[in-house]
Amino acid sequence: MEFRLLGAVSVVTEAGGLPLGPVKRRSLLAALLLRPNCPVLVDHLTTALWEHEPPARARSVIQGHVSRLRASLTSADAGAHGVELVTQGPAYVLRMPKSLLDVHRFEGLVALAREQPGPAEAVATYREALSLWQGPALADVCPSPPLQAAAQALEELRLAAVEQLASGCARLGDHAGAAAVLRAEAVAHPLRESLSVALMEALRRAGRRSEALDWFHRTRRLLADELGVDPGPELANAYASALRGGESDVAQATGGDVTPAITGGTAKADAAVPVASPVTPTAVPLPAAVPDVARHGAPELLPRAPRGFHGRAAELLALSRAATGEAPVCLITGPAGVGKTALVLHWAHHGRDGFPDGRLYADLRGFGDTGVPALREVLREFLAALGVAQRRIPESTNGAAALFRSLTADLRLLVVLDNARDSEQVRPLLPGGRHCVTVVTSRHRLSGLIVTDMARPVAVDVLGPEDGTMLLAGVLGTERVLAEPVAARRLAELCGGLPLALRVAAARLAQRPGWSLGEMTAELSDETRRLSLLDVEDTGVRAALHLTLRQLPPQVSRQFAQLGRHPGTHVDRYAAAALADTDPAAAEMSLERLTAAHLVTESAPGRWTLHDLVRLYARSLDAGPDALKRVLDHYVATALAAVAAAEPGNEDCFPLPADHLPPAAVREFADRSAAVAWYAAERDDLTLAVAAAQTAGLHGRTWRIVLLLWPLIVWRVRDGWVPLLETALEAARADADQHGESRVLNVLGWVLIEEGRIAEALTRLGAASALAARSGDAVAEANALIVLAVAQAALGGPDEAARGCERALELARKAGNRTIERLAMQHLARHRVDAGKWRQALDTATEALAFDDRSDTADVPRVLLLMARGEALLGLGDEAGGIRQLDQAAREAESSGYEDGAVRALGALLRVSADTGLQARYDAAVARLTTRT
Repeated sequence: MEFRLLGAVSVVTEAGGLPLGPVKRRSLLAALLLRPNCPVLVDHLTTALWEHEPPARARSVIQGHVSRLRASLTSADAGAHGVELVTQGPAYVLRMPKSLLDVHRFEGLVALAREQPGPAEAVATYREALSLWQGPALADVCPSPPLQAAAQALEELRLAAVEQLASGCARLGDHAGAAAVLRAEAVAHPLRESLSVALMEALRRAGRRSEALDWFHRTRRLLADELGVDPGPELANAYASALRGGESDVAQATGGDVTPAITGGTAKADAAVPVASPVTPTAVPLPAAVPDVARHGAPELLPRAPRGFHGRAAELLALSRAATGEAPVCLITGPAGVGKTALVLHWAHHGRDGFPDGRLYADLRGFGDTGVPALREVLREFLAALGVAQRRIPESTNGAAALFRSLTADLRLLVVLDNARDSEQVRPLLPGGRHCVTVVTSRHRLSGLIVTDMARPVAVDVLGPEDGTMLLAGVLGTERVLAEPVAARRLAELCGGLPLALRVAAARLAQRPGWSLGEMTAELSDETRRLSLLDVEDTGVRAALHLTLRQLPPQVSRQFAQLGRHPGTHVDRYAAAALADTDPAAAEMSLERLTAAHLVTESAPGRWTLHDLVRLYARSLDAGPDALKRVLDHYVATALAAVAAAEPGNEDCFPLPADHLPPAAVREFADRSAAVAWYAAERDDLTLAVAAAQTAGLHGRTWRIVLLLWPLIVWRVRDGWVPLLETALEAARADADQHGESRVLNVLGWVLIEEGRIAEALTRLGAASALAARSGDAVAEANALIVLAVAQAALGGPDEAARGCERALELARKAGNRTIERLAMQHLARHRVDAGKWRQALDTATEALAFDDRSDTADVPRVLLLMARGEALLGLGDEAGGIRQLDQAAREAESSGYEDGAVRALGALLRVSADTGLQARYDAAVARLTTRT
């Protein structure tokens, strides 16, 4: 179990992420985690959970959230991990081992980094600490002062660690690496002068003086524009140093070894990329040397050390740490082609002195096509290497394993077991000595080995663009990479940072010296050819993935093939179930198996993604018919459920397609906030689903998915929806569905009005009204008339707009549609306010608010009706009553995330009220609105 504050507040268990519910409950958990094992008073929690004045029933709300949080922790068996949420008088205490909290681990690693004896160890430790951050601290909690202060304090700790990491890189002479670390933070925090100073110094020492000078001028302008101040003395001194810098900086950046490609003028220093250099035993902690001299004839079964190895300082450090203690078993896991074997062999060859009694190696061929070796044969090779005569080796596997454990009981031995398929294949090969170290590599997580033998996992991920570029330089040579630095970096990105793909690409380039990196990059940019280009004979990405997949059960392999038909970048259990035509539980089990095999990655609790090259491989497999149609219909069904939760009481937008394929299960949404959160999380994938449907000619799905986004469109109307709606309009016309065309035109007209494109809106809305009238769809016609009235009002005709709404009201009443009737009255009230008809506006708004009791929901029409009633009361001279109504509208809009409504209501209040807190609320709402859009 793991508790995370460094990013979104979350609790991660072996079964996945623990559902934490609404933002108030996450904020409560955050407040408790910020003070683990300490009583947190209810008053402090109240301040943390409410940004402004808390409600009268705040204590009851907190008690309810505590109760539900306690139940969630109990359901996750938190007690087994020493976690307990208890009541202690007027306070609550979250009792837990601090090691379960990412903040505690981060602080511990930072402290450890400060104590490291050398810069390489410090750099690796700082990187490990910073890898715990998944985004801004406390990213999804209430913006209350206590939680904001805590988030800022954590951010300061992170920035300090980043600066120390950059300092360590500089001490290692890796000034380009220091600049890369600092640049991202300096962009995010442009007014933090210490970051700019450090970045300028790193750029200068890396021989990139012009960039350092440009950064100074950029920072100087920002300080003047934003704060009205001049650069401080440290920034001014950095500028002076950059001005004085010259060729000495280039020499310093390259350790004094200036290559002819740079000194001869054929390549600029600014264009230089880091070049691969061998990692020495002092770069990271390796197995500690022992005073004994290695005995003569100690077995050495290791293959040769890998050539062109680069980077991996953090993984080497993690492996060295895992290899400490009594009889450690280190488990190196990662996807096919990520470089697990190279990492272990590099580490083992540089740690010879730590294993005076020898180093054994066996390729268990768990993912090969030649079959796994018999365990007895592996043991025979190990025993023979240890000096046992063939005739004395027991015939049975158990006997040979027992003899191996006995012989190694007093040895300092390294055993490398490469490409293990499962835990059962490993256990008989474990040595018996307290001073022996076993390193296992596998594409699977081998959880059984962690449980039974306390194996210490070390994950190996893909390389970043810079390390990928360095690997290319190590194979192709420095000059060839320096000649095309941009193409080299793009090539590394297209290979997805996968070392196997990078080596295959480099091998192709090495065979064709006249072929430029840019030409290779252009060919790899074609997704239809990329996997073929990354295969050489029987080696390559496709071959490696094939061998991984064939080890999995048939239903898991089928699920993987169907993931290739998913149009987006992330998949949840429901989408996976729809693709495979199964239920979510079965789909989740397959996703977990695929995760264990490193074919998919759980990017967030309950959300999985595929590496780009893995996705291309999945697309090349046979997924059977209708996979795309099933996942599109899953989105239709889920969006319908989201609409029902986000806007309860609204009619269905359309009938389902005749060939609709209903999913086995549809996600449920507890309330509007859950539905809007789903819309926000899935927006990009929904957009990709629309594009996939359009490409496949599934026009009926195309416009339906777009139309089902209307709750998010209304709430975030300025988010650039026009191109997507134009796609939906084209699809509805291709589908010859006038009902769908009318509805899409109506939403498109609304968005165009909000973007100030009134003339275009009038054209679209007129067409929507005419289509609806021709088809006899009174509800669609009323809807179009309401939005058309908004456009007419924008042109200065509130009376004409009111008449349109009155006609819409008649149509809605004739059709018996209370939702559209209420909507027509809401707009009619607004137009009457704008025309100064205060009494009529007040009566209309009051009647619409009395339609049904929606006091517990903050839907958009209700907020707008409250605003209309408040402005009407002001117009009639009832200032106190008007202010109360507008304040209620503003608070409901703020609490529900309807930022546009909050800005409007608070703006109206500022025109009549001198309350000093209103301006701050208004500014905050504007900031949230502009940040979001």
